[in-house]
Amino acid sequence: MPWHRRGRTTPGTKGGERVNRPHPAVPGDPDAPLPGVVGSGPAMTRIFRLVRRVAPTQATVLVVGETGTGKELIAKSVHTLSNRSDGPYVRVNCGALNESLLESELFGHVKGAFTGAIENKAGRFEAAHGGTIFLDEISSMSPKLQVKLLRVLQENEFERVGESKTIRVDVRVVAATNQLLEDEVEAGHFRDDLYYRLNVVPVYLPPLRERKSDIPDLARHFMRRHAEINRVDTPEWTPAVEPVLLGHDWPGNVRELENYMARAVVLCRGGALDPVAIGLPGRSERRYKPAPSSRVRGTDLPSMVRHIVRLGIQTLPEGALHDRLVGDIERELIEQVMGDCEQVQVKAAQRLGINRNTLHKKLADYENAMDRNDPPPSK
Repeated sequence: MPWHRRGRTTPGTKGGERVNRPHPAVPGDPDAPLPGVVGSGPAMTRIFRLVRRVAPTQATVLVVGETGTGKELIAKSVHTLSNRSDGPYVRVNCGALNESLLESELFGHVKGAFTGAIENKAGRFEAAHGGTIFLDEISSMSPKLQVKLLRVLQENEFERVGESKTIRVDVRVVAATNQLLEDEVEAGHFRDDLYYRLNVVPVYLPPLRERKSDIPDLARHFMRRHAEINRVDTPEWTPAVEPVLLGHDWPGNVRELENYMARAVVLCRGGALDPVAIGLPGRSERRYKPAPSSRVRGTDLPSMVRHIVRLGIQTLPEGALHDRLVGDIERELIEQVMGDCEQVQVKAAQRLGINRNTLHKKLADYENAMDRNDPPPSK
């Protein structure tokens, strides 16, 4: 069956069929930051390397990370560094629309297909022909649409809503999620065959609290950006700022950091950057508070552990993998139990099954590590 575009072609195609172009050369250092991405720490450097390796291929990419970690920047980099870079880049937030609207948005519809369908409409897959489509919040997609997406990935074809005519497209899919899709599969919310089709090359984005060495560069980047947006001078960086930024846990990740720096730019208006203007909460307001509840619907602990270990292997520096991974997990466990026990160490130690003195020492070690901005101790 010929590639069908209803009479239209796109750059890099011939009669609707894809023309294989040579992979574009990626100049410079392979460890250099990706376009629009700020970071130089080991975790991000490994991601830069991985994206540069996978971008020139046709492999499907699944970007996994907490909200605000910059998943779309990775998707855009995959497109920009690919042999589809002169084709369209189309973004769809699967969590922003209900099933019927998302189906029409992705696959299009014909006039009269449903109430309000007053004319034919091409979907986003057609718009992305010859390029890349980024499906954000893929875990929120309904089972019905998962079947249609699986067909696109397997057969490169679909039908518009209300029509039987098959449309063939050439589109690379990059998907993103802030949930553990393995647990979604185990819980029956996500198709396992679709998961395997999407998870060809997983890219795990670490939260900002695990890449604190990048925070000063990110903060300066956002200062310059928002000074330009607001047409004011960039505030002067002062020594008092960095410890404040490094001492925060950043639950909202890079997006939260940008919001605070935008606030500081507006309040400082070109003067010295005042930590008070940044407006971060004090340590006493956030110490040992339980982490926000997970959005993952599954409760399969082994699959969650496998996911965490995979993430650690990809993002943590060599030679420190065991200590960092074990230390981070132990600290998170202790801090959440402390929160559940209202900071009462006797109750927390009993629930954890450890000696109270052991717990007290670990909490002191965490406090000292926080003061030095060190990773959590594992012993």
